[in-house]
Amino acid sequence: MSLPTGEGLRLVRAYGAAEHWLAVLVTSGRDAPSVSLVNAGVLPHPVTGDPTVAFVARGATAKLANLRKGPRATLVFRSGWEWVAVRGPVELAGPDDPLAGVDLRELLRDIYVAAGGEHPDLDEYDRAMAAERRTAVLLRPARFTSNPPGTEHEEN
Repeated sequence: MSLPTGEGLRLVRAYGAAEHWLAVLVTSGRDAPSVSLVNAGVLPHPVTGDPTVAFVARGATAKLANLRKGPRATLVFRSGWEWVAVRGPVELAGPDDPLAGVDLRELLRDIYVAAGGEHPDLDEYDRAMAAERRTAVLLRPARFTSNPPGTEHEEN
């Protein structure tokens, strides 16, 4: 079932918070869809201020290679049997993918916090992000889908 943006973002926040902000990422791979698990959260786009669903990816990974070739993705958040998928184009901001007007260190910190992260030493966090060539992935929500009302699974 397709959802309006406001409702889709509400569900992303609710299901994300309930499940440690874990989401299944789907990208277009070489031969078939590629799937991985990421921590993702909702925050304002660092340039436009529009709501964005974002995560941080380690450098030199298949997911980044896939997103560079085809900059679209789907993230699926779930809580119990309820789920919401958000699809759309992505922008990358990282050491190999500069995004004009963006302070990468601050953006990586913002995404980390939006995805439920807490770190006792942010300078250490910054060093690790730089050493691993971490890249911010910013998904602009174009479509939300979810299970229709009344299809909730009940355990017997």
